[in-house]
Amino acid sequence: MSEHAHAIAYATLSDDELVVLARRGQHEAFRHIMQRGNQRLFRVARAVLNDDAEAEDALQDAYTHAFEHLDGFRGEANVLTWMTRIVLNEAYARRRRRRATVDVAHIEAAQQDEGRVLAFPSRFGIEDPATHVARAQLRELAEHAIEALPEPFRVVFVLREIEGCSVEETATALGIRAETVKTRLHRARRLLHEALHDSLAGALADAFPFLGPRCARITEAVLRRMGAGVAPDGHAPPGR
Repeated sequence: MSEHAHAIAYATLSDDELVVLARRGQHEAFRHIMQRGNQRLFRVARAVLNDDAEAEDALQDAYTHAFEHLDGFRGEANVLTWMTRIVLNEAYARRRRRRATVDVAHIEAAQQDEGRVLAFPSRFGIEDPATHVARAQLRELAEHAIEALPEPFRVVFVLREIEGCSVEETATALGIRAETVKTRLHRARRLLHEALHDSLAGALADAFPFLGPRCARITEAVLRRMGAGVAPDGHAPPGR
């Protein structure tokens, strides 16, 4: 790696600054973009595909596509929202190849408006260590309940309640109206409440944890595709 590349403090740069460098072929800049978005984007892909391995593959393909088309990023939304759209397109394409598309209108029409809505919080405070084992068990139940949601509701729930995205950001990422986001979130919450006890809410913050090894595996795989290679110090060489 050149002295110039070593001198760049990538971690201190804004997303827009990283995009500028990545457009110039700086693979290390794109590595940092991926690392900042990995958890959300993996969760989004998994929300569509309901499979860890396929979600990883979809994310790698989406990252490769995003790097090759960075010139198409116009800054109308932040780069993470732009990449969320790319990941969703890849995940939906894979799902279409795998099975027929869910009839969203039919699912929504079948739902009744009655019933209490449980407003699951997105973030939680530090718990008593004695509850750790029970929390892990509850989290597993929560993950299964989320997986069982119809896909349109599941994706909105993951973005809004697990990732903490705003209504507007979620609507932009999914290409739907803000009111549709609110409606689907309302129904997702109700479906989960029907399946789970109120105490399960405490498990959601850690659902589908994005562990360090997965983060490293995805970023390194994408960098290899880009022909970057990995130096002995763990860094990719600078771009052209």
